[in-house]
Amino acid sequence: MTDRALAVVRAGALTTVQDTGRPGHAHLGVPCSGALDGPTAALVNRLVGNPPGAAVLETTLSGVAVRPRSAVVAAVAGAPCAVTVDGRPAAWGAPVHVPAGAVLDVGPAVKGVRCYVAVSGGIAVAPVLGSRSTDLLSGLGPPPLADGMVLPLGPPTALHARVDVAPRPSPPGELVLHVILGPRDDWFTADAVRTFTSRAYRVSPASNRIGLRTEGPALERSGPGELPSEGMVLGAVQVPPDGRPVVFLADHPTTGGYPVIAVVRTQDLPAAAQAVPGTPVRFIAVRAR
Repeated sequence: MTDRALAVVRAGALTTVQDTGRPGHAHLGVPCSGALDGPTAALVNRLVGNPPGAAVLETTLSGVAVRPRSAVVAAVAGAPCAVTVDGRPAAWGAPVHVPAGAVLDVGPAVKGVRCYVAVSGGIAVAPVLGSRSTDLLSGLGPPPLADGMVLPLGPPTALHARVDVAPRPSPPGELVLHVILGPRDDWFTADAVRTFTSRAYRVSPASNRIGLRTEGPALERSGPGELPSEGMVLGAVQVPPDGRPVVFLADHPTTGGYPVIAVVRTQDLPAAAQAVPGTPVRFIAVRAR
């Protein structure tokens, strides 16, 4: 049994293994998946000396606790939270030495939703279609963490970063999503399109890795009928029959039959990973570049 491994002491509400995902398989019905907050996942990897695509842990709200079998360097960032090593306070947003057998405890998010935990060597579960990411929709990749699970680690590849703390944006007090209208905005009345781009929505508690659901004014369609299923992309804003927009995130389905009123700019999506339920959401229309 290798000593390059992590034992899961406390799995938390939903902790998954994520990397940069498995793009290029939508024609097979496989979403890209990967870390919802990609820039933060890359940051914690840099802090511990991993390549940016190494697999990390993505926690949801309640954190995680793990015990390495050998000494490792770890880094935690994303949603601000308390970090301890065997009960002693440790740094958030900076490299932390964790001795063999010590418990690295990542506490509940104080603000935001998701923390990212990198460990030197990366999480080395078996890749599926070129990625180690957990895909909650298709079931590909490793299952969500459970207490007692053991995760293999890869060999360290470089020295960790020499920083005291790495600055990162705070979780959004208001989520501003710039959108390019279409391809199905003509399925909605002119008033509905104006409402979509001028009224405030809120993040729904029903949001998850598949989509950010919103609460707010319903968008009225311009006529009856339904679309045949068509391809869906990351950031597509689909409008189901209740009229409330849903922003598709990393584990979104690759096809769908509800009209897509707009598509969110990719660079705005990491902030959606940290938007807690009740966060105000504004959709701002921009021109395609």
